[in-house]
This record gives sequence, C-alpha cells and structure tokens, in this order.
Amino acid sequence: MFDYATVLKENPNGVLATQDGDKVATRVFQYLFSDGNKAYFSTSNEKPVYSQLKANPYVSFCAYPANFAPVVSVKGKAVFVDDLALKTRALDENPVIKGIYKTPDNPIFELFYIDAEEIETFSFADGPKTYTV
Repeated sequence: MFDYATVLKENPNGVLATQDGDKVATRVFQYLFSDGNKAYFSTSNEKPVYSQLKANPYVSFCAYPANFAPVVSVKGKAVFVDDLALKTRALDENPVIKGIYKTPDNPIFELFYIDAEEIETFSFADGPKTYTV
C-alpha cells in the first residue's frame, strides 16, 4: 500500500472536491493528520462545505509536492467526529486553526476524516497508479 500520509504531511495544502447539488465544488483545504485509513480535516459548520459534506459525503482531496512526484488523491466518504481528544490534537498541531476556533469544544468547530477507499497517485516518472484501501 502507498504511504499517502507521508506525502500529505509534507504537503498539507491541497484541494477538496465535494458535490454541491448537481455540480462539483472545489476549495483549498489543509490536511491535518492521519490514523490508518482516516485522513483528518476541519471546517466550520457555518460554511457551505459543511452542508455539502452532510448532503453528499463522498469527496476527493488532492495534494502534491512542487515537483509533482507524486500527486496524491484520497477518495472516500467524509465522516464527522465529535471527539474532544482528536479536536484537541487538531488544534495543538495547527496553530492557525487554533487561532480560529480557540478551543476544541467551540460549537462551530467540526472535525472530519475521509475514510480512504481509494488512493490515486501520479508522477511523470511512474504515471498514474490506483490503490484500493
């Protein structure tokens, strides 16, 4: 299995794609951390992306290093969690996010993970590859 978490940890900024009704919506997002097949992210429940994830939880997150070796796409279902220990970890490891939400029990702070079902990679040297999780 491809170690996608290492690439995302070194390149945490990427693009999250969701469904917005019958259209696709993308936005820049930040990967936080992984635990097995779970890639964690956060958002506010006041943002459109939260409503989109609730309506259709199937998403894709794509990130890559400057040399595109490799581009990584994590595809799967977004699952929201209300675990104070995980929310605390997210804030402790990400000062910018902590600056926004302050405390793990902030009522607008939402933590979710992508339950990775498929990992796609691409590099100019190796071409495209797909890994089923």
